[in-house]
Amino acid sequence: MSPVLISIVVTTYNRPDALTAVVEACFAQDDTGFEIIIADDGSGHNTQQAVAALQARSPVPVRHVWQEDQGFRAARARNLGTLDAKGEYIIFLDGDCVPQRNFISQHRKLAQPGYLVQGSRILVDESATRRVLDQHLDLGVLSTGDKLAWRRSGALNKVLPLLLTLPDIGRTSRRFTWRRIKSCNLAVWRSDLDIVNGFDETFLGWGYEDSDLVLRLFNAGVMRKDGAYATEVFHLWHRENVRDHVDSNRATVMQRARARTVQATKGLRA
Repeated sequence: MSPVLISIVVTTYNRPDALTAVVEACFAQDDTGFEIIIADDGSGHNTQQAVAALQARSPVPVRHVWQEDQGFRAARARNLGTLDAKGEYIIFLDGDCVPQRNFISQHRKLAQPGYLVQGSRILVDESATRRVLDQHLDLGVLSTGDKLAWRRSGALNKVLPLLLTLPDIGRTSRRFTWRRIKSCNLAVWRSDLDIVNGFDETFLGWGYEDSDLVLRLFNAGVMRKDGAYATEVFHLWHRENVRDHVDSNRATVMQRARARTVQATKGLRA
């Protein structure tokens, strides 16, 4: 395996219970060659307290970067996390996506120069999410029987990727596709992020800032690798974000696809 340091940039906003579940799952990884940067999009005091408690018992470095709450600014939060990161390889993980025990080691196996890895997720329904958070359930110790039972009850939207890990074969494509671009579980080389100037902070509100990043990376020659059946996380239920700017954000990405844009207008280098 590659000895490079991995930086996990965990975005969060006023959901300390979910953040705690995610970071504690990071503590239980079978690969400890990583650090955690909590990229906070303006959370209040409860999150600060949760982060301090996590830092006090962490087996790996945990740092907290924070920005003022001015609405949904995940792109800037992730850039702040990237700027603070010391690793050569960065995994962006949302603060409601609980990784399995082998999450880091599987991402490390898939890491390849010239490629990003689009991770995968299993959706957890509202009722099961409440049980996980209220009862502090450790999703990492679910047995095969538990996973099958959760799937039968509808608590999980799928289960096979949790039971079967596939090797690094046939995961790449020479074409760009919009399918499953999600920055809730996305691994990118830091050097490639530097080339495209990171996430573009001019995107307003929720939607397509992650698609824009992956498109610009593709325009710069960075190809996609599919992390399904290797890098699954449990995506805890949450209410949908306000999507007022979805259409305009998508139009921006489409224009950049036509223009072969590489650089973010406002990114890591502002």
